[in-house]
Amino acid sequence: MTLLLRWVLRVCVVLAASVVLYVSVTAVQVWLTSRQTSENHANAIVVFGTAEYNGVPSADLEARLNETLALYQLGRAPLIAVTGGKQPGDLYSEAGVSAAYLHIHGVPLSKIVVGGGSDTYQNVQSITPGLQDRGVKTVLVVTDPFHEDRAMAILTTFGFSPSPDPTTSSPITGWATVPYFAKETIAVSAGRLVGYGRLSSTSHPSNP
Repeated sequence: MTLLLRWVLRVCVVLAASVVLYVSVTAVQVWLTSRQTSENHANAIVVFGTAEYNGVPSADLEARLNETLALYQLGRAPLIAVTGGKQPGDLYSEAGVSAAYLHIHGVPLSKIVVGGGSDTYQNVQSITPGLQDRGVKTVLVVTDPFHEDRAMAILTTFGFSPSPDPTTSSPITGWATVPYFAKETIAVSAGRLVGYGRLSSTSHPSNP
């Protein structure tokens, strides 16, 4: 084995070890954030959308919305922002279904900011103008626990000060959360390196 080849192998080993360490640390951070719940008050609640079925919230989306309602009814924030677009062929958007659900359960439409978006970055991007127009700076973040770290990181890049309030009644529990934590670890690891905006534009090049 030549000296050059040995050097190349050593560099590869160091790089591989660095990647493993970086991803491992990120995984721990994602997990630790998932276990946090704040008691803060804020200017608004941001609830992230997920699947809806022909205008009816999925069990996961309903869990997020019920958490949001509880926070709103406790007076933790006077305004709610809902997010999420729709898949090709869908009649309803996740944000629209969320807004309708909240309104049916007593939240005035004037207290709801409706966004859209195909991913977490676009979700936040879509509600930022409406929240900024209302002077919102602090937000409570309602989503599944495994999604909290990335959601809060992206909100921070848009100038908001987020506090975690993950749903406590998600149907995704136990071992079923493992692939979601893995996905979030990869997304956070990549987002920190290249930027969440660039990652979003790469994943959805045709979307605004």
